[in-house]
Amino acid sequence: MTEQSHSPLGLHPIEAGAEEDTAALLKRRQIVRRTKIAAAVVVVVLALGAARTVLSRIENGRTLQAQAAEGAKQYVRVTQARAGGAAQTISLPGTLQGAAQSPIGARASGYLKRWTKDIGAKVAKGELLAEIETPEIDQQLSQAIAARDQAAASLALSRSTVERWEGLRRKDVVSQQDLDEKRSGAQQMQANLAAAEANVQRLRQLEGFKRITAPFAGVIVRRNVEVGDLIDAGGAAARPLFMLAQTDALRVYVNVPQAYAQLVKPGQPVVVTQNELRGQRFTGEVARTAGAIDTATRTMQVEVALPNADGRLLPGAYVQVSLPLPGGGALVAPTNTLLFRAEGTMVAVVDAQGRVALRKVGVGRNLGETFEVLSGLSETERIVLNPPDWLADGQQVVVAPAAERAAPAAGGASGGTPKERL
Repeated sequence: MTEQSHSPLGLHPIEAGAEEDTAALLKRRQIVRRTKIAAAVVVVVLALGAARTVLSRIENGRTLQAQAAEGAKQYVRVTQARAGGAAQTISLPGTLQGAAQSPIGARASGYLKRWTKDIGAKVAKGELLAEIETPEIDQQLSQAIAARDQAAASLALSRSTVERWEGLRRKDVVSQQDLDEKRSGAQQMQANLAAAEANVQRLRQLEGFKRITAPFAGVIVRRNVEVGDLIDAGGAAARPLFMLAQTDALRVYVNVPQAYAQLVKPGQPVVVTQNELRGQRFTGEVARTAGAIDTATRTMQVEVALPNADGRLLPGAYVQVSLPLPGGGALVAPTNTLLFRAEGTMVAVVDAQGRVALRKVGVGRNLGETFEVLSGLSETERIVLNPPDWLADGQQVVVAPAAERAAPAAGGASGGTPKERL
């Protein structure tokens, strides 16, 4: 359009310079607007970051405060005493002995003529074991027989004299006093003959001791003499010729501590084991008890009878005797609840408010993992397990939940959470 065409419309053409200024102004306005938007975005981002930092610090502070409060709590695991301890078995050492075991000695002195049985030989009752030569006893026996014959001759003479004097007395030739004296002499001769006869019998019995026989059936476990050895029956150096033991049945003596003595009764079954016979168990029973406590050792001697028909067990062997005992009626508690203080043996009891009370208790039998409570506890009280040394009377603690008490501690003594440490 030309200027003439614009004039009727009332429109004035824009000058070239004014158009350029308008474009520049518009461009500046866009730049300013974009700058403001960018600045606002930056401010918002900064504000969000600052808010996040503040919130994070607040949360961290709360977390640290909660952890500090949690760490300040002293967690403990607890248990309770229970009534009626379970049956238990105690193992005691012992030495096997023959049911009948005896040293076989000599009653007559002399020289060993011969022996007929050696170690390991099984003998019957009355069987000959050895013979002894006794020349002195033989001579004494001969002398005693001669003295007996002499006394018998004297007695015969005295009796005939008394008969003659009795005839003379009837004729009133001798006095009654003389007759009484003759009668008394005859009685003395009778007594002398009886003494001589007794001496002969004594020496004959000694002659019988020249033969050493077995007093009961058994096994020779020791022989201490050889042919020609001097046998001194009455000397201080006298020693047994043989050791005889009955091995088809054995016995074991064990010393039961005083704490268990009341629970051992005759007839109770026992199990005997020997390390050399692994996997083999031998059943016996309590034959008898001493019925009293030895004041020196505070133990009671118990004899156990043990069959040994097959001869697998040997006398003199070291064995372990397992003695099952019935449970008692006393309260029992774990041994890892005990505290040993200067005041005595104690346990830590936790009340309903979480306060600790150190309680002195009476300890009975030690059952291994548990012990008998004689006094100081009841079944309803909570006892601290594995109480630390720093635990004090009146201290506030927190009882760990049942699930945590059941799980074993994983942190050990120097690591893990406070719950795990206790």
